[in-house]
Formats: sequence, structure tokens, C-alpha cells
Amino acid sequence: MEEIAELLCEAREEAGIDLKEVSRDINISEIILENIEAGKIGSFKDIFTLKEYIYSYAKYLGLDADTLLNNFNEYVFEYTSKIPVKEIEKTMELVAKNSENETIASPYTTTKNKSKKGLYVCIYLLILLLVIMAIVWSVNQITVNKTNATVISYRE
Repeated sequence: MEEIAELLCEAREEAGIDLKEVSRDINISEIILENIEAGKIGSFKDIFTLKEYIYSYAKYLGLDADTLLNNFNEYVFEYTSKIPVKEIEKTMELVAKNSENETIASPYTTTKNKSKKGLYVCIYLLILLLVIMAIVWSVNQITVNKTNATVISYRE
């Protein structure tokens, strides 16, 4: 990564362009460009976004962007392949322990929350009970001595 960073920095300096100008032209933050030129791969969360930045930056400077990306891919492969197998196994065990109760599903699959379903059923039953009570009450209001009232009488 340091070689790629040095190549980008030297190409920019030879062209006589400052980071602010590059930042404006390719619409990448100046801080990001500084991190790329410093070779700080750890300051990027997503490696694919970093690859896009490097590609855009190299293309802007007139460098062979594809060759530069191939070099970067080789660096990433070498960097990630140096992780000890025991460490990978330990991490996999931890992940397995943490995800025993979790189910694996497609991001397009919607999961239904059972506790919310029960809550909705209770609310619907309560509303139904209130409607039935309102109907019974209104029928009792218009019934006099077990006969339906047809005329409303007023007392004077």
C-alpha cells in the first residue's frame, strides 16, 4: 500500500496539483485523499470504497488505474492471508456461539415478530368487545319494558 500511496503522491506533486484541487475535481474529501497518500488503509471501513477512490484518483492523475488496482488487490490478499488459522477458527467459534439463536435469512425475507402479533390480536379483541357493548347498550336504550319504543315522549 505504501508503494501505491507514494506513486499517487509523486504523480500529484509532479503535475503541480494540490489536494484541494484534486478534491474538488474528483469529488473526494481532502481527508480521504490524505489518508490514501499516507497509506492508512485502516482508516477506511469498506475496502471496496477505498478501491473506487484509488481508481478515480489514479485515473485523474493519468496513471494506469487498472494496474494500480491489481497491485492493491495483491496487497490486500497478502495482508489478509497472514491471519493465523487458529485466530480465524477462534473467531468462527465466537460467531457460532453468538448466533446460535439467530436464524439465517435472506435480506429480502421479512420476519414476523410473534410478540407483536399477540399484541395486535389483544387490541382487536378489545375493540370488538367495546363495539358489542356499545350495540347492547344502544339496544337497551331504545327498549322499554321489553318492547321497542317507537315514539319519544316528553314530560312537561
